[in-house]
Amino acid sequence: MDETGTGQPAGATSPLLTLFAGLVIVLMLAIVAQVVCSQLDINPLATFERALPVLGKAVTLNSLLDLQWHLLAIVALLPAGLVWWHDKHVRVDFIYLRLSTGGRRWVDLVGTLVFTVPFLALGLPAAWDFTRRAFVSGEGSRSGGLNDLFLIKAVLPLGLAVLAAVVVVDLIRILWSLRDR
Repeated sequence: MDETGTGQPAGATSPLLTLFAGLVIVLMLAIVAQVVCSQLDINPLATFERALPVLGKAVTLNSLLDLQWHLLAIVALLPAGLVWWHDKHVRVDFIYLRLSTGGRRWVDLVGTLVFTVPFLALGLPAAWDFTRRAFVSGEGSRSGGLNDLFLIKAVLPLGLAVLAAVVVVDLIRILWSLRDR
């Protein structure tokens, strides 16, 4: 096991994180497609006789714009728990790395309890309500973009829930390691 306790060799990348990195490429392609289609005045890009889930009756420039925001939400929110699990989250490392192992554990414990737990305690219920309201109202794009916006809004509570689960496991690991000192 490495020093973070994840069971992966130092520097190893999770296949899921690699998938999310691939989605960044898809995001860039959607941006390029939108710019090219806009410059060539191609709109809509495709039309359908029947409304399709998420897409509606057409793929338009606004659909591509919505897709960009959706992909950004996915690559920013869903991997948060994995990033935490692999100990790659943001911290003031130039100070943190100078501390002893015990000092780092205390910083991790206090930082998690003071910043992360309150954020999740407030954020998870709000995110769930945000998604629930979009589902109940049947919210969709008003400007020819993507429909079924509750699907993308569900990424927020899902990403926060995964992060919360990882944080709970990490807190248990930290407390266990402090007990063994």
